[in-house]
Amino acid sequence: MNHRTLLATACALVAAAFVPATAAADDGAEIHPGVMTFTEGAQCTSNFVFRDGAGTYLGQAAHCSGTGAATDTNGCDAGTLPIGTPVEIDGASRPGTLAYSSWNTMQQVGETNENACAYNDFALVRVDPADVAKVDPTVPRLGGPTSVGGSGAMLGDTVFSYGNSSLRGGIMQLRPKQGIVVSSEGDGWSRTVYTVTPGVPGDSGSGFMSDSGQAIGTLSTLAIAPTAGSNGVADLKSELDYMRANSGFGGVQLVPGTRAFNGDLVGAILGG
Repeated sequence: MNHRTLLATACALVAAAFVPATAAADDGAEIHPGVMTFTEGAQCTSNFVFRDGAGTYLGQAAHCSGTGAATDTNGCDAGTLPIGTPVEIDGASRPGTLAYSSWNTMQQVGETNENACAYNDFALVRVDPADVAKVDPTVPRLGGPTSVGGSGAMLGDTVFSYGNSSLRGGIMQLRPKQGIVVSSEGDGWSRTVYTVTPGVPGDSGSGFMSDSGQAIGTLSTLAIAPTAGSNGVADLKSELDYMRANSGFGGVQLVPGTRAFNGDLVGAILGG
């Protein structure tokens, strides 16, 4: 059984323990994949940068704006904040705005697909125009992403992530992570992934890349089975396909990083 309890409801504890970071990111940019976001105090981690003709966005988990109980993890009926809710972005001079949420959209369209309801966990936060010039789409230390990957990551595939929970105490060396896919869930809507170290509360929403640097997933749950300390990673391609088919964000595209992906975890940890 997967639980968002430790990733979602512990956000209140994460927010309480938060110590503001310095304005500059690991690689010098102020707003980038992996910066912390705060939705009514709940701290999460952004995944990738997206754009369309209307704006620049950071991706985060839809459950970061959830309002229900710890066990309310079904996006088709869980309480959620409205579109337009302000979202604080670490490094930004002004709050961003919740522009899209898969939970809000699934409830609006009356979604009945159980796998979508359980695993479609994606939101867009529009960056205020005053801060767009501060945005760098590159994942710190790891580089990339190169593009959106397909939904075919299989058992044993290597993946990379960048978590930024404030529970890590600002220790940059704990942010880059490498892991493997241990199973597929929900008819391809999610993967169970084991990383060293595993995602913790506050890492919710952080992005996952394949060993070629493709953006393939977003951190949604902390799992206790089949592997203790593993994470449920929602399939990004499925989330984006759903958004484009069911909302006004059909033109949103991932923005590739400006530096080549490098899957050298040791180099990333050491700051290479």
